[in-house]
Amino acid sequence: MADQATFRIWRGGNADGKFVDYTTEISSGMVVLDAVHSIQAKQANDIAVRWNCKAGKCGSCSAEINGKPRLMCMTRLNTLDLTQPVMVEPMKAFPLVKDLVTDVSWNYRVKMKIPKFKPRKPDAADGSWRVQQADVDRPQEFRKCIECFLCQDVCHVLRDHDMHEEFIGPRFLIYTAQLEMNPIDAGDRRKALKEDLGIGYCNITKCCTKVCPEEIKITDNAIIPLKERVVDVFFDPIARLFASGK
Repeated sequence: MADQATFRIWRGGNADGKFVDYTTEISSGMVVLDAVHSIQAKQANDIAVRWNCKAGKCGSCSAEINGKPRLMCMTRLNTLDLTQPVMVEPMKAFPLVKDLVTDVSWNYRVKMKIPKFKPRKPDAADGSWRVQQADVDRPQEFRKCIECFLCQDVCHVLRDHDMHEEFIGPRFLIYTAQLEMNPIDAGDRRKALKEDLGIGYCNITKCCTKVCPEEIKITDNAIIPLKERVVDVFFDPIARLFASGK
């Protein structure tokens, strides 16, 4: 690995922002966040950057590195072409605060729109439930989400079309799937998915799955099954025929 590398970092806001090049010393094993911290410590101590665990588990240091949404703490320098400046910029799907920090508070507000967990009546005398292990395992994958919001950032519905009022995005579709597939949940979110949460806007390009640092199969295991449930209720001609009583 080279002894030095140049990082082209976005500085400022939307109106007055620009890329600034910083050259810093690097060493074996470093990740992008290490380099940003080095630049912050030695050259530009006013760089705004969000981070916490530096272990790929808090989701705080999300950014775009060479145009791809990634965690800075999990992007090793030896996987990048260091003969060219490494571009580090903020996520594009959310309002920019400053430098590499974006306002992701919309994600916490949109979560309030999703109908909450509603346990069904216990089916055992001791007040517990009897469930199959396979039904427990199915939604467990979605609990690995660290809310880095990289899937939200790469989603073209949010990123390119700014449909934040109409579409909750892949992060909260897997949260909805986690509730819908819970074996003791009695809630029914299919009407909400169709009318309020915007599942119809997703055209399953799988871009969200590709950027997930936890390797959750967002599209195949969450979004497509949810789409199927909505179709079964609202668009299946046979089901509609029986529902109408004709």
